[in-house]
Amino acid sequence: MRQQERVRYKRVLLKLSGEALAADKGFGINQATLERIAGEVQVVHEMGVEVAIVLGGGNIFRGIAGTAQGMDRAASDYMGMLATVINSLALQDCLEKKGIFTRVMSAIEMNQLCEQYIRRRAIRHLEKKRVVIFAAGTGNPYFTTDTAASLRAMEVGADIIMKATRVEGVYSEDPLVNPKAELFRELEYLDVLKKGLKVMDSTAISLCMDHGLPILVFNLTVEGNFRRAVVGDEIGTFVRREK
Repeated sequence: MRQQERVRYKRVLLKLSGEALAADKGFGINQATLERIAGEVQVVHEMGVEVAIVLGGGNIFRGIAGTAQGMDRAASDYMGMLATVINSLALQDCLEKKGIFTRVMSAIEMNQLCEQYIRRRAIRHLEKKRVVIFAAGTGNPYFTTDTAASLRAMEVGADIIMKATRVEGVYSEDPLVNPKAELFRELEYLDVLKKGLKVMDSTAISLCMDHGLPILVFNLTVEGNFRRAVVGDEIGTFVRREK
C-alpha cells in the first residue's frame, strides 16, 4: 500500500470513452494505453479511494454511427453495449494483473462473462475496496454511456463523476481545431446546457443538475492527473450548481 494521502473524494466514478483505449489508432484496444490507464487507477485505489468506472464502446462500435448507415437504432445501440463489455473485460484483466480485485457488472445479463448489475451488490463491492466496472450502459437503447455514468454514480452514492478526456477540460470550442479556444475552469450545469458545451449529453447533465452531483472534466493523458483530481488539486473544469 502507498502512503495514505488526504483525499477530497472517497468514492468516485471515472467515465472513460472507448476511444481513449484506442489511443491514436482510432479503433480497437491499445495495450500500452490500457496499461497506463490501469496504472492511474491503481495509484488512486491504493490511496483508499473507492473507484467505479463506466467505459464507452466507440473504439469498437458506435450505435449512432450504425444508425447513420441505416441500421435500426435499438439494434445498433445494443451492439454498442456489447462493445462496452469487451472494453470492460479488457480493463478488468489489466487491473487484476496489477493485483486489484475488480468486478465487471453488466446491465445486460451475461453470467458467463460478468455479474449482473445489482445496486446493493455494487455498493458492497466498493465497500470491500474492489474496483467496479459498469458495462452495457443502462441496458436500454437510446441512452448513452454518459447517462449510464450519471445514473450509476447516483445509485452507488459517488461523490463526483470524473470524466477523462484528451484535453485539459471544457473549452468554448474544440482546442484541437482552434488553439485560441477558451478553457473554462468552472461552469454551472445550466451554462453547459445553454451553450451546448461538449461535457456530457444533455440527459446526463440534467440528471446531475437535478441531484447536485458535481462533474470534473480533466485530461487523463497527463500522468498523475487522476491522483491530483481525487486529492482536490485545481485541474480541469469543475461543473456544479450555482453558488
